[in-house]
Amino acid sequence: MKNNVDCNIRHVTGADANIFADLGFEESEAKYLKLDAEKEVEQLLLIKRQLMQEISSWISDNKMRQADAAARLNVSRPRVSDVVNLKTSKFTLDTLVMMLSKLGKPVSVTVG
Repeated sequence: MKNNVDCNIRHVTGADANIFADLGFEESEAKYLKLDAEKEVEQLLLIKRQLMQEISSWISDNKMRQADAAARLNVSRPRVSDVVNLKTSKFTLDTLVMMLSKLGKPVSVTVG
């Protein structure tokens, strides 16, 4: 079956390439922007993993099955499995914060 979307892709940036260089930034600025973006992604992943570990610990500490935790969180059992297995790409920060809130573990943000 053919896709009905008319897509005129003119350029694809390779996985190892620098998107900022491809967008026309000068080399030094493109390097800086890429490093900064990578740093932000790492920070986001760290926070997500921390929140997921809190949820997993709560499940473990309460000796809950994933199905029971799913009912408590009002999500599917596979969603709980994704949390326990730290599949960070499947969750936004706000979703994880809401899950913790439903478990009676409100999240505080501190800026230092």
